[in-house]
Amino acid sequence: MDQSTIDAHGLSADEYQRLLEILGREPTITELGIFSVMWSEHCSYKSSRLHLRRLPTEGARVVQGPGENAGAVDIGDGLIAVFKIESHNHPSFIEPYQGAATGVG
Repeated sequence: MDQSTIDAHGLSADEYQRLLEILGREPTITELGIFSVMWSEHCSYKSSRLHLRRLPTEGARVVQGPGENAGAVDIGDGLIAVFKIESHNHPSFIEPYQGAATGVG
């Protein structure tokens, strides 16, 4: 697989190396496309996960922590701030078949 094709699929050198280790061989172009989508920011939050881990998930002001598709924090005066990152009801990274249903409804 040439480097320009790997780059076009948005995989880092480390990710491509991991793919080689998983498959035990060079991927086909279809496999490269599948892995690049599954390991993308959109499906796996590969870039934002580091930052999301730094946010508090418990405490007196945390109204809703992880698991409900949005975080809610009590900011006082009867107000709650809600933070949401676009997500799926069925994340395709975890559940590929149901993840495909996200676009259907």
